[in-house]
Amino acid sequence: MKKSTLSTHSRRKALQTISTGFGYLAFSGIAAKQALAGGATPSGPHFPARAKRVIFACMRGGPSHVDTFDHKPNLLRDDGKRASGFGNRKLMGSPFEFKPHGKSGLPISELFPHLSKHADDLCLINGMHADAPVHPQCFVQLHTGSFQFVRPSVGAWVSYGLGTENENLPGFVSIKPPTRVGGAQNYGSAFMPAVHQGTAIGDLNQKIGDATIGNLSNKTLEPGLQRKQIDFIQSMNQKLLSRRASDERIEGVIKSYELAYKMQSSVPELLDLSDEPKHILDMYGVDGQATNDFGRQCLLARRMAEAGVRYIEATHSNWDQHGALKSKLKANCGATDQPLAALLTDLKQRGMLQDTLVIWGGEFGRTPHAKKADGRDHNSSGFSFWMAGGGIKGGMRYGATDEHGIAAVEDKMHFHDLHATILHLLGLDHERLTYNYAGRDFRLTDVFGNVAKKILA
Repeated sequence: MKKSTLSTHSRRKALQTISTGFGYLAFSGIAAKQALAGGATPSGPHFPARAKRVIFACMRGGPSHVDTFDHKPNLLRDDGKRASGFGNRKLMGSPFEFKPHGKSGLPISELFPHLSKHADDLCLINGMHADAPVHPQCFVQLHTGSFQFVRPSVGAWVSYGLGTENENLPGFVSIKPPTRVGGAQNYGSAFMPAVHQGTAIGDLNQKIGDATIGNLSNKTLEPGLQRKQIDFIQSMNQKLLSRRASDERIEGVIKSYELAYKMQSSVPELLDLSDEPKHILDMYGVDGQATNDFGRQCLLARRMAEAGVRYIEATHSNWDQHGALKSKLKANCGATDQPLAALLTDLKQRGMLQDTLVIWGGEFGRTPHAKKADGRDHNSSGFSFWMAGGGIKGGMRYGATDEHGIAAVEDKMHFHDLHATILHLLGLDHERLTYNYAGRDFRLTDVFGNVAKKILA
């Protein structure tokens, strides 16, 4: 990409006049960078997008696919038999009943009575697989594409590629991210400018009602004085930038300072649910004993999507059921089923589901066999995700595991394929979306990744 020869003022002026079908671009994104470089108009996405935004419902811990969305009649038939190749371990059929739902007859576990009503909107991806059956590595690979090296997260790539629809809000927000299993790396920007990293709201160890964004308010200066302080600092940054031509690190600082200042007024209003009607709060399960926390997360995700945030992640834990599978998995599904169904209903009622890609899944699945009688262990060789909206073909199963749900065997989808498909739905070619660092062009999918074209509507 050609280095910019425009002045800082001219670059700013150019950005202020840029608009696309997705709304105003913030001071970020490939399109904006091309405008800075002197292009007459931004190119925007590589091709027409099916989705404008993504909401990822992340189930940390590894949900059991054979008890939720991957119906395995043969596993139930062979309950108690030895699992071939796994020592003395015995197969354990699901204790939960699967039934066909919707016009498509999609088989979904009884654990999701609310979500199953949306069967015809769901694409069950039953052939997922990853590289490492351990939480930290697999969780980071899910979020960044790599567990060996520090890489930008999916949301950071989306922010870099598309910018944000609302210049007063970040392009990427992570609600209650885990402090362990990779920590900030899961929503970080790595070697990209800091403006693309996710804005974290609270963390997984606190209630969403207590969650805040750190350092959002200035307790020492009133708004007018703070604006003057920011302008003074920005003027010094701009002078430094003018002496160094195009320096993305300095540009990143300028953008981050400006965004942080604007967020002080826009974010608190976004986090305040008091203006939501009671029937909406009830639909999400807000203030419900089991559903309150994740219900609030899902409602916040809808509000952020509506306000122009490109990539939103909501997190629920803990799905790591090595024991007490029946009671703990039932509790997890009970806490998330109604909020997830409400999110799909709410988006559909607002005409947003068609261009909002909703994704559900965790870092891996569970084994159909285990050491304990009522538990399942880690399984990265085969598990399930689901997608809805945003250009996805609903009411279908894509991919499959073997007859017992041990390993993916048909239309296998690795995290690289998942990431390639997400970018494709957003109008981005995963092979062309690159960032040059240390003399090399990096991409989210590295040298891998295939778009799952069969699931595209």
